[in-house]
Amino acid sequence: MNALQIAASGMSAQQMRVDVVANNLANMSTTGFNPRRADFADLHYQQLSAPGTVSAQDGSILPTGVQMGMGVRPSSVSMVLGQGALAATGGDLDLAIEGKGYLEVTLPSGGAAYTRDGALKRSADGLIVNADGYQVAPGITVPTDAKSIAINADGEIWASFTNQVQPQLLGQLTLTGFTNDKGLEAIGSNLFVETPASGTANPGTPGLDSLGTLRQGYLEESTVDSVREVTELIKAQRGYELNAKVITAADQMLSATTQVR
Repeated sequence: MNALQIAASGMSAQQMRVDVVANNLANMSTTGFNPRRADFADLHYQQLSAPGTVSAQDGSILPTGVQMGMGVRPSSVSMVLGQGALAATGGDLDLAIEGKGYLEVTLPSGGAAYTRDGALKRSADGLIVNADGYQVAPGITVPTDAKSIAINADGEIWASFTNQVQPQLLGQLTLTGFTNDKGLEAIGSNLFVETPASGTANPGTPGLDSLGTLRQGYLEESTVDSVREVTELIKAQRGYELNAKVITAADQMLSATTQVR
């Protein structure tokens, strides 16, 4: 009886679905977070009679055959990409990305990572870093005597000084695009790294080459839809219960078989 294994695979799939929903709900307040979606695929089939087989009785071709499914397996957990709402913060180094693209940061290992979390800070040396202290490319330092800074939609950072009438250009932030954003690998802390599935990183100027623009004083909110996630949670729970009932029914059938005298 294959029902036990089939239903067990169904329970495992629904459990994974609940885990994904739980992670989405836990990140409802995470800046720039895109929810994940669990996708599933059916397992291989037991061919009792293949479609197109010639019937032994009259030589006719069977139109469908007999194929018995063996259960379900997870095929992917992918991001549901979307633009989050912009929440005003008023911070001079809070940046929201309107459109496509990621800010590049330099990891302690020297490698590059990418994020849509624009809650930037200044290090003790005035270097612009992310919340974990990683340098934001291309490595711009804000002088300690700067009275204020302004960042335009193109990523240009201008600093105003008490003894100067005209602001001074400190540098320009860049955005990085990918052919397949869903192929990026999440490493935590709102960071992603490039993979063969994502394609190579394509840095560019904000507002050009299909990249988004920057909005100073705003942060991008999570795109998690709580109503949808709760609905998915209920569906996963019911699916888990139904598969558990199949296991109970299969166990009762096996019990009845063993009692035959």
